[in-house]
Amino acid sequence: MNEKDIIQPAPADAANATTPTPDTPVAPAAETTAPAPAADEAPAAAATEPEAPATQAPAAEARPLPDTQEAIIGRLREMNAADSPIERSELEALKQAYYRAHAAAVAAARDAHIAAGGTPETFVVPADPNEESFKAELALAKEKRARALEAAERLSRDNLEAKLAIIEQIKTMAASPDEADKGYDTFKQLTARWKETGPVPPERATELWKTYQLYVEQFYDQLRMGHELRAYDFKKNLETKTHLCAEAEALSDEPDPVAAFHRLQQLHQEWRETGPVARELRDDIWARFKAASTAVNKRHQAHFEALKAREEENLTRKTALCERVEAIDPATLSTHAQWEQTTRDILAIQAEWKTIGFTPKKMNTPIFERFRAACDRFFQAKSAHYRATREAQAANLARKTALADEAEALAQSTDWGPTATRLAAMQQEWKTIGPVSHKASEAVWQRFSRACNTFFERRSEATAGERREQEANLEAKRAIIGRLEALAAAPTPPDGATLRALTDEWNATGHVPFRKKDKLHRRYHELLDRLYGARRTAAPAADAATADPARRRERLARAYEAKRAEILSYETNLTFITTKSARGGSLVEEIGRKISRLKTELAALSDEMAALDAPADAANN
Repeated sequence: MNEKDIIQPAPADAANATTPTPDTPVAPAAETTAPAPAADEAPAAAATEPEAPATQAPAAEARPLPDTQEAIIGRLREMNAADSPIERSELEALKQAYYRAHAAAVAAARDAHIAAGGTPETFVVPADPNEESFKAELALAKEKRARALEAAERLSRDNLEAKLAIIEQIKTMAASPDEADKGYDTFKQLTARWKETGPVPPERATELWKTYQLYVEQFYDQLRMGHELRAYDFKKNLETKTHLCAEAEALSDEPDPVAAFHRLQQLHQEWRETGPVARELRDDIWARFKAASTAVNKRHQAHFEALKAREEENLTRKTALCERVEAIDPATLSTHAQWEQTTRDILAIQAEWKTIGFTPKKMNTPIFERFRAACDRFFQAKSAHYRATREAQAANLARKTALADEAEALAQSTDWGPTATRLAAMQQEWKTIGPVSHKASEAVWQRFSRACNTFFERRSEATAGERREQEANLEAKRAIIGRLEALAAAPTPPDGATLRALTDEWNATGHVPFRKKDKLHRRYHELLDRLYGARRTAAPAADAATADPARRRERLARAYEAKRAEILSYETNLTFITTKSARGGSLVEEIGRKISRLKTELAALSDEMAALDAPADAANN
């Protein structure tokens, strides 16, 4: 598995998705966000309420993001078809969500490919059927937003001209007490129009508002109005500002600190648009609103500090995962089980990685690149290991196939001895050859095993009669040994004729089963040596008197030559046996023991013939 195909990096700015953007204004600190006093309040009192810069309209309430590519495209179409403006933050969030969904689909396809037996190297990223539609809708949305921004800019310029015209009219009415007195109704209309007129270019907002406030104050200074009307305006403004204070205080209970912060911006805008209150109440009402604003701002700040702390914690956790993968040394993995277990460990680490949220924005890409590089190193080493394993298995398969071919060629051979020896050596060689691929292992083994079994079954059928004859010979020689044991137990040693008759019968009896031959021969010669020794000790003269020396000498000579021929045959066979396999070495040892035993028997025959030849030599002398 190629790990870069399993884990896709999140977009670089996803970790700070809640950070205010140019479309979501940030409230100034509580000490600087309060609105300036209305125009009819005295300048000295107005100075106690710092002016706040104008802010743009708050962003629309966030909707839950769709989680599929088709739903995202559908949302873009709805946005393009709707009359409402498109927020940049929502557009960017939809774009990030689409590519996350695409990355998840690619990862799922890769996992399915690998689960089906493929490898990361053979995986081909499938084409995205929705990409053209998505890009088209995204382009339309951007175009719509650009048009909306352009229209908003034109509108803000128009609003600027309208408000400048209002200021000029108020300035004219504030020129003298008479103009102020007769223009009060017009003044109220102008202030209402001012509130209804939308935002102006931000760079002109503060200056424009100060100029408006200046001439409004001048108008009120020039106005000769009854105390009752003035008190009524103050009362209504106090009611409005008291309601704004209550709503700002209620924002402390809002579960979402970001939503509370955005709502506070709207309340500040309304505060700035509300006229003054009585001079003696200005400080108190402003202090109340300021305190509520400070509480909301602190919650908002604490929220982002907590978010930052979580991102740092996520960075620590992801760094630990990187170190765990980097600590894995592929050189220490030798068995298939070790490679598979380590692969499962890394896949578990990758799954854990996916559960961890974003890190600080500047670290998102570097930490992911580090993790992906560590995973890639392991999976590349794994690929190289299995490639080498496949090459070794291919070489092993070639060797085993050659043995199977040779075994099949020997399966019908009738040269039983050499062929059996060769097949035994081939079986030992087969055991020294390493493993082959699972799909080929059984087939080549069946070929080799079937060929070997065919030969040995044929040999068994061909030598079945020989084995029966050897069993019969075994029983006959056991009977001879029994008779020799009876003679050895008798109080007097047997005569030479009896021993020669038993020896002749033994020599005339054919081969016995190979595995029982050595033990049988040892017992036979042991008894024969004992009986001859007893005979020579007890009655050498009687034996000589009753025996025919010439005839006995002839039998001994024939036996001597037979054993010499057998020794020569065994020594010749040794030159054809290989000792490279365990079977060959064992066979050489067995033949060596036979030759040694035959030489011992040959020496005994030589001694016996020398004993017979001694009287004849003495007579000739």
